[in-house]
Amino acid sequence: MLALEQRILSEGQNLGHGILKVDSFVNHQVDPGLMMECGREFARLFAPLGATKILTCEISGIAPAIMTGLALNLPVVYARKTKPVTMPDTVFLTTAPSHTKKRDVEIMASPEYLQAGERVLIIDDFLATGQTILALARIARAAGAEVVGVGALIEKSFEGGRAALQSLKAPIHALAVITDMRDGRIIFADGAA
Repeated sequence: MLALEQRILSEGQNLGHGILKVDSFVNHQVDPGLMMECGREFARLFAPLGATKILTCEISGIAPAIMTGLALNLPVVYARKTKPVTMPDTVFLTTAPSHTKKRDVEIMASPEYLQAGERVLIIDDFLATGQTILALARIARAAGAEVVGVGALIEKSFEGGRAALQSLKAPIHALAVITDMRDGRIIFADGAA
């Protein structure tokens, strides 16, 4: 998606070691107009799948997931990293490695909002190694739900995440695919740099 690629090139920062900082428009400060455009594109791509719920992980996945939910008129559930007192004692819980925190983090979702028979669309900010998305898929499956699609704003294809997600047997779409970040560069699959 050209608007997202242009924003990554103008404001994204390659911090090295595969870390792309997009804090100014995705996850610390959010550009709602850009996220709405991304949500509409995800809706176009995934509408035929008949999803009944969108699942993401806090915090960076919330903005694109909410806008996709708005475009598809679907509720959005986000997996939490800390358990609030309002969450039931029994939750769907798993761990996922955090690239930016450099450790595993627990993620959990309430069985109140994720149930058997649901058709779940996973939306997240990044597809890198695929481990966070696989953790979300484990939560969905623990609930008895089916993962029907996976969307990511930004894919770093050189980290192998798409291959790791093949076991989900669900369509995967990324709105901006980065193939190379060596030497401070940001190179997209479509050749833009």
